[in-house]
Amino acid sequence: MRMKSVADTEKITKAMYMISSSKMRKARAELERTRPHFDALNNEIKRIFRSKSKIESPYMYPADGSHDLPGAYAYIVVTSDKGLAGYYNHAVIKEFESQMTDHESRYFMVGDYGCKYCDALKIPYDDKFRFSADNPTMRRTRLMADYILSEYDEGHISKIFLIYTDLENGVVQKAKTVRLLPFHRREFMEQDEKENIRFDFHPSAETVLQNIVYSYVAEYLYSALVDSYCCEQGARMNAMDEADKNAASLMNELRLEYNHARQGKITREITEISSGARALKKKKNRI
Repeated sequence: MRMKSVADTEKITKAMYMISSSKMRKARAELERTRPHFDALNNEIKRIFRSKSKIESPYMYPADGSHDLPGAYAYIVVTSDKGLAGYYNHAVIKEFESQMTDHESRYFMVGDYGCKYCDALKIPYDDKFRFSADNPTMRRTRLMADYILSEYDEGHISKIFLIYTDLENGVVQKAKTVRLLPFHRREFMEQDEKENIRFDFHPSAETVLQNIVYSYVAEYLYSALVDSYCCEQGARMNAMDEADKNAASLMNELRLEYNHARQGKITREITEISSGARALKKKKNRI
């Protein structure tokens, strides 16, 4: 009975491994299709900052260089909807905890795991911003960007941070925190010898930047969600692979134990038959 249970579990872990592998390939292919548009938006922001030395925008740090802005800081935390993903969720939660400070903060959770964590520790989070982390889509991401940017534009938050899992080099997973807003000019001022042309913007550089910000934040969010989703599936694949190996090892032990028990039973039966035959032979000899 126990061998059958282990065999059934082994089938489930293999199936989950294959499902996670398929989901990860699909998500990465979708991300590659959207990356050129995100790179184009990033280049447009670079052109604005290269062309205009002074830009007044609510999406940039103040001109005096002050980083300690008044108002609440927003943290978008990306976890998974389910467990059984090895170290994945634990790493995100650990990074989330490292960002908790005395400064006023608001938390926006993506994925049920993060919500359950906050509920367990009574950490308040925005219940209106509650999205699934499963199978990220641009439509869902635009709703996230709409909501978080409306909070920013209305002055309810002064900074937006994103805590997610980055798939570094396509292999290594790392939970990290990045700032989405406000922008800092130096982040877009890498030296590029081919880009020395200055542009004029109509009606103004500030207006163009404002129009770009929504798409930039939405696509950055989407990229991070897909990266996190790929990491989740990769972690789940590793967890299922380990579970499969453990099930196979346990099955070998159970087979060995079963064979020993079966061999012992056969030996006892042979001994009983031999003893019975000897006893019957002695009885015949006495007769």
